[in-house]
Amino acid sequence: MTPASSVPPSLYPFVGRYFERDGLRYHYLDEGEGPPVVMVHGNPTWSFYFRNLVLDLRADHRVLVPDHIGCGYSSKPTLDRYQYRLEDRIDDLEAFLASLELQEPVTLVAHDWGGMIAMGWAGRHPAQVAKIVLMNTAAFHLPADMSMPPLLSFVRDTRFAAFLVKRMNLFSRGAGWLAPSKRLSREVRRAYSAPYDSPANRLATLRFVQDIPLKPSDTSYETVSEVERGLSLFSHTPVLLLWGDRDFVFGPKVMEVFEEHWPHAEGHHFSRAGHYVLEDASAEVLPLVREFLTRES
Repeated sequence: MTPASSVPPSLYPFVGRYFERDGLRYHYLDEGEGPPVVMVHGNPTWSFYFRNLVLDLRADHRVLVPDHIGCGYSSKPTLDRYQYRLEDRIDDLEAFLASLELQEPVTLVAHDWGGMIAMGWAGRHPAQVAKIVLMNTAAFHLPADMSMPPLLSFVRDTRFAAFLVKRMNLFSRGAGWLAPSKRLSREVRRAYSAPYDSPANRLATLRFVQDIPLKPSDTSYETVSEVERGLSLFSHTPVLLLWGDRDFVFGPKVMEVFEEHWPHAEGHHFSRAGHYVLEDASAEVLPLVREFLTRES
């Protein structure tokens, strides 16, 4: 059962389940029946981000939406218990999906850092991937002609920012205002931040940013290299790219990198949408995803 929280059932009308992994609880949604769709969130969101897409697809798909360790309703261990590295995230997703013993390939739907995690798993299991839907994400190193956004550099590299993230919930609260281009309701903003209600519960939102690799000596650099090399395995896999152009982190140039890897990809830009494209352009995005999933490959 999903634990009690300040998120009202009207916004998150789901009963969660748990996968036990190395003594930690990996929370996930398992809704509907039919071809499996796996949705992978980023930072500082959680399965709440996909709520409307889950409701739309569960009538004829089995929709699986995990919360990464440290996020949502999953366990929030200390650093001596869990390292919060990209490799750990991919390993978690791999173990979770293996436990389900799915009998057919999945459609991956991913956003933000979830794209790196999802494509990391996909590179290990290309035969298990039917289709790919990516929204404002990356699965490769920072291109040479792009620089790290100043806000992310501030969080990644300064102790003061780490203090603000853990003590003041800077990253989650800030994202609630900056990630969408339209103003979210107070209720929705609170729901996004609800799992991160204490300094101890905000470690993942900090570690996601600190783990971004920029040089070969960084911990997750080689893992990102492996993810990037794996993109070539999907040169004939149906791909849908859905992009909020007002994203100050994963802007239109990032989508262009995916199009260089996958010239066959179907892409849609939403000129008035920001990083939280599912919040800003839900009315346009949901039918595009549904049509893509039901289309013959």
